Amino acid sequence: MKKKVTLALVLALALTLLTGCGGSGAQTPSGRGEPAAEDSELVAAAKAEGTLIVYGSCEEDYLRAACDNFQKLYGINVQYQRLSTGEVKAKIEEENGHPSADVWFGGTTDPYNEAAAQGLLELYDAENASHLLNPMYRDADGAWYGIYKGILGFMVNRDELDRMGIEAPQDWADLLDPKYENLIWLSNYNTAGTAKLVVNTMIQKFGHDEGIQYLVDLDKNIQVYTKSGSGPSKNVGTGECVVGIGFLHDGITQIVDNGYDNVELIIPSSGTSFEVGATAIFKGCPHPNAAKLWVEYALSPECVELAAQNGSYQFLVIDNARQPEQAEEFGLDPDNVMEYDFEDAKANTSQYVSDVMNALHGGSAKFQTE
Repeated sequence: MKKKVTLALVLALALTLLTGCGGSGAQTPSGRGEPAAEDSELVAAAKAEGTLIVYGSCEEDYLRAACDNFQKLYGINVQYQRLSTGEVKAKIEEENGHPSADVWFGGTTDPYNEAAAQGLLELYDAENASHLLNPMYRDADGAWYGIYKGILGFMVNRDELDRMGIEAPQDWADLLDPKYENLIWLSNYNTAGTAKLVVNTMIQKFGHDEGIQYLVDLDKNIQVYTKSGSGPSKNVGTGECVVGIGFLHDGITQIVDNGYDNVELIIPSSGTSFEVGATAIFKGCPHPNAAKLWVEYALSPECVELAAQNGSYQFLVIDNARQPEQAEEFGLDPDNVMEYDFEDAKANTSQYVSDVMNALHGGSAKFQTE
C-alpha cells in the first residue's frame, strides 16, 4: 500500500523532535547495563592496544558520533574514515588479509556478505548479539552483526512532478514509463551497497533474466548513478533529482533535518526489500581486541541510539534500544517487506552485479565514482 508524507505529519514530527527526543547521549542510561561487553579482560586488552581504526559506511554524522562516544567511554584513540561499502570492499580486497583498518561500521550487508565469502572478515562470537531481535540480523558464522534496518523505496520531489504534470511512481514497473526519462537517480552498482540490494531485490522478485532485463530497461530513465547509496536522497529536495531510489530513512533526514517538506516517501505497492546495516571485524586487523570491543559496543543502546540523534532514522534491531520515533511517525513499517534471501545474496551478489554491468555494456558516464 502506498505511504505518503503529508505536511501535517512533518509539522507533528517537528514538534516531536523538539519535545520528545532527548535520547541517552553518551551516558549509560540508568538501569540499562554497561555500554558494551562486561568482560573486563577484553576491555583491558583493548585499552592496551590503545587505538581503533574504523571504516564507516553509514552517514558521516552518525559515524563521527559513534566513534567519539567509543573513545570517551574507553579512552581508546579512534581514527575513522567514511567510505561507501564498495570502496571498503575494494580496499580490503586489495589489502588481502593485511587490512589497514580494524572494523567496518554501517552500510548494507550485501557487500559484507561478498567480503565474508572471500574470507576477509574475522569470525567473532559477540556477547551482545543475544539482544538481536531475529537471527536474520546476523551472519550465522559471526562474520557480521546487524545494527539497523532500512526500507528500500522511492523519494520524489512533489513540486517538480506537479510542475511537469507527472504523477509520482507507485511501484517498480512505473519507473520504466518513458515519462520518467532522465528524472530517476539510483546509486552505482559497483560502489554502493544500496544499489547491490536493488540488484538482488529485482532478481529475487522477478527471476534472474527478468530482473537483469528490468535494470537494463530502467537504465533508459536513469539520469545519474551516484557513488553513495544516499546520493539520490540528498538531491531530491533541491529538485536536481526528481525521483530517487534508496532507503526511505535517508528521505526522512532530508525532511526533518534539512526542511525539505516537498519530499514524498513511497513504498512500492507490490512490495520491497530492506537492508540490514552491519558491523564487522576485518580479518588480520592490527587491533583485534579493540575491534571485538567495538562490535560489543555497536550492539549496545549507547551506540545505536546515537543514530537518531545524528540524522539517521533507521529501525534498530536490538531489543534493549529505543526505536526512533521518526520512522514510525512517517508510517514506515519495518515488517512490511518481502522475505529477503540473504544466503542467495551472500553467494551471488558479485556475479549478479557483473551480470548487470555486462548487460549495460560496462556502464557509462552516468556512473559516478567520485
